Amino acid sequence: MAKILVVDDAAFMRLRAVKLLAEAGHTVYEAENGRMAIDVYKAEKPDAVLMDITMPEMDGLESLSEIRKIDPGAKVAMLTAMGQQSIVMDAIKRGARDFVVKPFAPDRVLGAVDKLLSA
Repeated sequence: MAKILVVDDAAFMRLRAVKLLAEAGHTVYEAENGRMAIDVYKAEKPDAVLMDITMPEMDGLESLSEIRKIDPGAKVAMLTAMGQQSIVMDAIKRGARDFVVKPFAPDRVLGAVDKLLSA
């Protein structure tokens, strides 16, 4: 299957996404903030990224921009809380291809990953 990077500062959200994706047969990498996400992206070259927007050190929007500089074809979906629609629009302008509202439904996460991988 695919290599997926899950980026979220909330350990329980990462754990939930990692478990779901691993059970679906994917190899999953984790990062707890945007700065770590860039390092893991460079090292592992994942096929897709699921990234939280609000994180310490470097938020998801900054990290998305940096990852897209490294790899203009990076396939990234943002994980967002309710009420972040204006931020979602900014993320799409920066190159995000999809977004998943938290708390997420497992089918929605798997659907977003399938969409990213088929793009």
